Amino acid sequence: MKLRNSLLSLLALGTAALTQPAMAQDSYRVAFLAASSQNGYNQAIYDGIKKAAAAQKGVEVEIFDAAFDATKQYSQVEDLIAGGRFNAFIITPNDTVGIAPALEEATAAGIKVVTALFPVGPNLKDMQPQVKGLTSTVAEDPAQGATAQANAVVDYCKDKSPCRVVVMIGQLIYPFDNLRYETFKQVLGQHANIQIVATGEGNYDPDKSMTAMQDILQAHPDIDAVLSNADQHLIGVEIALTDAGKNPDDVFLIGGGLNQITVDAIRAGKVDATLAQFPASMGGAALDSAVKALKGETPPTWIDPTTLGAAPQIVTKPWLDQHPDFKAEWQG
Repeated sequence: MKLRNSLLSLLALGTAALTQPAMAQDSYRVAFLAASSQNGYNQAIYDGIKKAAAAQKGVEVEIFDAAFDATKQYSQVEDLIAGGRFNAFIITPNDTVGIAPALEEATAAGIKVVTALFPVGPNLKDMQPQVKGLTSTVAEDPAQGATAQANAVVDYCKDKSPCRVVVMIGQLIYPFDNLRYETFKQVLGQHANIQIVATGEGNYDPDKSMTAMQDILQAHPDIDAVLSNADQHLIGVEIALTDAGKNPDDVFLIGGGLNQITVDAIRAGKVDATLAQFPASMGGAALDSAVKALKGETPPTWIDPTTLGAAPQIVTKPWLDQHPDFKAEWQG
């Protein structure tokens, strides 16, 4: 009987081990579920994750590419839960609402989950956990940055009537891009002299942005400003403007993300402004939160990424001229 009980106890321990991430004590594996590993911003977040992991003892990280596909990302979460290799997930969500049930499964399985760039849940303005068991959110309300960007366009347009604006957004199927777009329209719509003449979807890709802008210019050759939520879009916009025989210097261009290509373009006078963001610092903060939780510590439920870097909310040439040594956290 004692032998039988001992065997049953060993079997139970073995079964329990299969349901938990199989790691030695004080050693952890963290999965980064990127919205797209080919996206420069997500790559910069991962760079921050890797750097923070290297500063820790016994922390391994691995990236997974959702290729901007919400369905694929959902399946990745479920597969990783079933695989049991990882103690923690860091995710940049494609569908901030639809991914919530999968992440609830992860936290129920004892996996620590940190979301970066956007909160997960129905309310993009709420940074407190909307998923049961979520460890931390490293994100800001997308409407705040969008408001600042739109107000920069308002300032530029104050002496122009009409002031014809093109909006270049990522993808309107994303809840966060919808919120940004609605914010752009709300702010600009308060000024009778400003007209949004067209909207393009750049999908955070210079080539797609170029094609979208070429189509827009055929229908609306006379524009005064391009308001974009992403710096990557402006690369394609500049090419389209030049190919159409227009000087980009004559068009007010504002992006978002603060990558080094845009910093250089602002210094050269080719782009006017961008919304400051700090993806590498965001990734580092997310990794640190996950590891703290794994060690039984209590990380903050919300980390405001705007506090992680040293730059104003809207970066312009005068500020960069005053800070000649400033380097952005990413390029691409």
